[in-house]
Amino acid sequence: MLSRTVHATRAAAASTGKREFSALFTAVDEFPGVPSSTPTAAKASSPSVSTLPNGLTVVTEDASSTSTVTLTFPNAGSSSESVAEQGAALANKCLAFKSGSGLSSLLILRNLEEDGASPFATADRYGATVGYTAAPDKAARLVPLLATTCTFEPWDVKDAKTIAGEEAKAANSNVLSILTEQLYGAAYGAQTSMGRPYYSDSASASAIQSFREKAYVLNGAVLSATGVADHGAFVRSVEEGLSESAVGEATAAASAAYMGGEARISAPVGEAHVALAFEGPKSSALLNVVKQCLTLSGASAFAAPGLVGVYAGAPVATASTVADSLSAAVTAIPSNDVVERAKALAKAEAVFALDAGSQSLAGAMASSVLETGSFGGAAQLAASYDAITAKDVAAAYTAMLKSKPSMAAVGDIAAVPYHATVASRFS
Repeated sequence: MLSRTVHATRAAAASTGKREFSALFTAVDEFPGVPSSTPTAAKASSPSVSTLPNGLTVVTEDASSTSTVTLTFPNAGSSSESVAEQGAALANKCLAFKSGSGLSSLLILRNLEEDGASPFATADRYGATVGYTAAPDKAARLVPLLATTCTFEPWDVKDAKTIAGEEAKAANSNVLSILTEQLYGAAYGAQTSMGRPYYSDSASASAIQSFREKAYVLNGAVLSATGVADHGAFVRSVEEGLSESAVGEATAAASAAYMGGEARISAPVGEAHVALAFEGPKSSALLNVVKQCLTLSGASAFAAPGLVGVYAGAPVATASTVADSLSAAVTAIPSNDVVERAKALAKAEAVFALDAGSQSLAGAMASSVLETGSFGGAAQLAASYDAITAKDVAAAYTAMLKSKPSMAAVGDIAAVPYHATVASRFS
């Protein structure tokens, strides 16, 4: 019995010695790969911008934990379509990541999937973007897949047209989407490239191809990437990876002359939906402050590049008063206190967009480069809003109200006043 006690004591001592010895090492030493219990503090984003000889602008930042890489083509929106190309912008968005540069659609998507990347594509009147979100160490390797030279395989084109048709069908059955399309037609003229519908499935295969070959080029495009630690190395990798992509010619982004007018569609939907818009400031910061001023007046405000306005929906019984309430919201020049509140709201909205995920950040970076030629991060963005004065807003309101109003009405609109009646209130 004594011997068993001695043996147990020696075993306990040996065990204690092992524990004391192991305490000399950290968990990371004993178990490589375990996350640190004392993570490094978050750092502020540091943006960098470079322009390559082929005309492509590359903008990166280094603080995001995930990498979203986007390639934005400013001339690939529907405002760049010719009459014969109507619907080509939507169809080409649906051609993203299809066969090209000797790679099949399956191989392109498999490469993205194997690296854990999530691809996406967007388009509207003002341009088109293709991109993906992936781990930072995979960001540069996948860049060539954003600018493959499409081979327009018949099955790919057929699929793209089918998807575009479904999107157009869904949009044309949505009252607010229809109202938006009608408002652009009223503002810029229904026969102009900016005023024609974005949601259209009428593009032919040849029109889709001709549009892509002139619009999806590197010259004038912007590639933005988040979570990039070494900007220089990334730029060199991009330049090499896109060396065989179509460069194209430098062309200015399509611009449209604001006209002002009216568009009406009567439909038995049980409500009247009315939008009233004016020509807005060129500065996106000032445009967003004006939008917030309109919101603080009690209206549902909206803004798009060069366009700002208010919207309301009402039952048939009160449809006749909708135009009155919208007009009242627009004509009231905001006080200094309202301007300061609007500035704070607009600045917060813009800054929060930088922190709403890497895809949102990448989009904001590309938009800034396209508008100003640079991206200075949150500090520069906030400063652009702080610099706006009440005098600037008052001048923007004056210029806005001097422009001819644009009015769109959809639904049960028999009681909604016509454009001439509404326009007379601003003369």
